Amino acid sequence: MIQTISNIEDVSQVLKLLGDKTRLTIVKLLEQRECCVCELVEIFQTSQPAVSQHLRKLKDVSLIKENRKGQWIFYSLNPEFKHLSLIEDLLKHVPSQEHELKALKKKDLQICCE
Repeated sequence: MIQTISNIEDVSQVLKLLGDKTRLTIVKLLEQRECCVCELVEIFQTSQPAVSQHLRKLKDVSLIKENRKGQWIFYSLNPEFKHLSLIEDLLKHVPSQEHELKALKKKDLQICCE
């Protein structure tokens, strides 16, 4: 079933957000599994505030959600995001980022904050 998208402005905003390589990669990673900020910092080799800014932008449109586990926050795709079918279709055309998650595991940095 094809979902009809009624608001082109909403779709434009989502596509604009995902036009950034880092945010697109984050969403592709979150398609695989939830991730903590510390994992994303390691993957992107950038600062925690920089990663957090990208996550905030994705969270502001409800594309991702957060789950607190103790003092740590884990991020995942929001299954209730109103344009999720668009995101899922788009992600089919984005190369897998599984190698990044495997590299974290190999370095023993996967979910290092639990």
